[in-house]
Amino acid sequence: MSNIDQYIHAATRENTRRSYQAAVQHFEVSWGGFLPATADSVARYLADHAETLAINTLKLRLSGLAQWHRDQGFPDPTKAPIVKKVLKGIRELHPTREKRARPIQLEELTTIAGQLELALSIAVEKGDRKASIVHARNRALLLLGFWRGFRSDEICRLRVELVTVRPGEGMTIYLPRSKGDRQSLGRELKVPALSHLCPVSAYEEWIKNADIAEGPVFRAINRWGHLSETELASNSISPLLRHMIEQAGLHHKNVSSHSLRRGFANWANANGWDTKTLMEYVGWKDVQSAMRYVDAADPFSQQRIEQNISTRKPIHNLPE
Repeated sequence: MSNIDQYIHAATRENTRRSYQAAVQHFEVSWGGFLPATADSVARYLADHAETLAINTLKLRLSGLAQWHRDQGFPDPTKAPIVKKVLKGIRELHPTREKRARPIQLEELTTIAGQLELALSIAVEKGDRKASIVHARNRALLLLGFWRGFRSDEICRLRVELVTVRPGEGMTIYLPRSKGDRQSLGRELKVPALSHLCPVSAYEEWIKNADIAEGPVFRAINRWGHLSETELASNSISPLLRHMIEQAGLHHKNVSSHSLRRGFANWANANGWDTKTLMEYVGWKDVQSAMRYVDAADPFSQQRIEQNISTRKPIHNLPE
């Protein structure tokens, strides 16, 4: 690979690259389309999958096809008017409600973290190294993921050498890249030390138990209690979180890695954080992205309605 190819390859995130490759393979191999594609063939492809694939999946497939054509120097057929009209028609005829992860509430976070802390104490007392490092890792991942509102890929890309801890004060994390960092400038993130559910002390305990000096912060642990040299896969965070919730005796329906991010956003919103502060802290670049994670107060709640009813003066019947 030449230097130019190496830099071009690095310009696209690995997850995005895999998604685009899967999109091209689905169009060409599974559906039987030809590349370079025509606008008509792309429109037929959309129509054939309109009832089986979600609109967001179809849009991702179009992005993959568009990228392939740009990379190969061909005109992009996905921008043709017929493709846009077919996609709009699919939205009209097959409307779907966006599925959102259920936010982790602070009470749930307290229960899960408490269960992990208890399990860690028992494992240490028994001398069970594997169980102790598993529980220490999970607790650190849970608390750090919640209080920083991390995405799953951000959690997995954390590196020990890019974390600076000030005991009793907090920690600083340098994140070389993230989804919202379009220019790949990197972000320096502050994590405060807390008196309760502290992500800093949980991180310190995990690093100490695992004896990690450099490399990925969060890693897989095999059946013998040996740590992997590589980072956790981002698609492993959701099942890992659901396992923690189940072990704490709670329901894990509709929980994913986004539940930590949504949980923090809702907690911050309920505790008076303004939108600008929340956006800067979490890393959102536009208000629409932030609002997708925050559950606004229900304007039709019983309390509001009852209050309005109670303040209205009664209307007496006029005499006939």
